[in-house]
Amino acid sequence: MKTSANTILITGGGSGIGFETAKLFAQLGNTVILTGRNEAKLKEATQQLSNTHYIVADVTKENDVEALVAKIKQKFPGLNMLMNNAGQAFLHNVSNSSEGEVFARKEMETNFFGVINLTTKLLPLLKTQPDAAVINVSSIVAFAPGLSLPTYSASKAALHSYTQALRLSLASDTKVKVFELMPPLVDTEFAKDIPSDKKISPQQVAEDLVRSIETNNYEVHVASTEQLYSNFLSQANKAVLALNGLELN
Repeated sequence: MKTSANTILITGGGSGIGFETAKLFAQLGNTVILTGRNEAKLKEATQQLSNTHYIVADVTKENDVEALVAKIKQKFPGLNMLMNNAGQAFLHNVSNSSEGEVFARKEMETNFFGVINLTTKLLPLLKTQPDAAVINVSSIVAFAPGLSLPTYSASKAALHSYTQALRLSLASDTKVKVFELMPPLVDTEFAKDIPSDKKISPQQVAEDLVRSIETNNYEVHVASTEQLYSNFLSQANKAVLALNGLELN
């Protein structure tokens, strides 16, 4: 798929992976629309990029999503790419957390239900374009859960399953391609409280995504995700242990 002359909506686009992807897409001559909850962050991000706009919206709020879709249809009727990047995560231990259910609901609202809702509402527009794509940002933990991010991992596993189903469904009678970006831990504000010395840069993630779009590589295993995926295919229980730095007894 071409990576220039597109009109692209990126949720959670004010920072991290969303911003770095927007930056790269803008440099390639695309029209980029950022959306998120924090207007100050969106405005600052937009001012740093060429041919980039923003619309304030929270993907977990139905009124915001309805207004966002209406604005897109009115101002950017040529929209042909949607990148579902907005995410939420809580660090906790699933075996002794008193708020596990609360965390899980919030994560699922953003990471799963919000993606389905916005995608469903924009698919009719995407289907009218001669070339279109949905990009869902999941994670390495869609294959094997991180013990410090148990319910976040579950939300990304759900997103992975949905993305596979959406890809196959759309391939049968539309031109809408479905990509899934699956990075390991990334050095962003989002992951600042997660202790690790193996975080990769959001620039690397954005670059891998763009290369994958150019070659129609639909499931993008960034950096260490590829090795974990191989472990997952060969012996899933070892993949879970390896991700969490544990050994098989």
